[in-house]
Amino acid sequence: MSDKGMMEKEEIFSKVLRAGRRTYFFDVRSTRANDYYLTITESKKFTNDDGSFYYKKHKIYLYKEDFEGFREILQEMTDFIINEKGEEVISERHQKDFKKEYETEETEKSGSTSSNAEKFTDVSFDDI
Repeated sequence: MSDKGMMEKEEIFSKVLRAGRRTYFFDVRSTRANDYYLTITESKKFTNDDGSFYYKKHKIYLYKEDFEGFREILQEMTDFIINEKGEEVISERHQKDFKKEYETEETEKSGSTSSNAEKFTDVSFDDI
């Protein structure tokens, strides 16, 4: 089967959410057994020093047997965030003088602004 034929069979339904530098792709795809599953891809745009740009992508595969649990936990987590912090966005990008608590603690302890949390979150899921 040609690549084009495979793509037509595999991609069933798609939606895109553009969110600043991030774009989220939601794609329904077909398994070899002709059942459906969902892929969620985050694509984030980065700029090189020379002005050219590149994208980093992270993908989640979500199968039907996991939908209910995923939906419940996603709802619980989003509700928790909204209940605790409200819908207003709080970030360095929106407030120039905003400092993270762990940065303040790290700076007081070591005089440095780098943290293990930043190093830990710099993970490429493509490597997994």
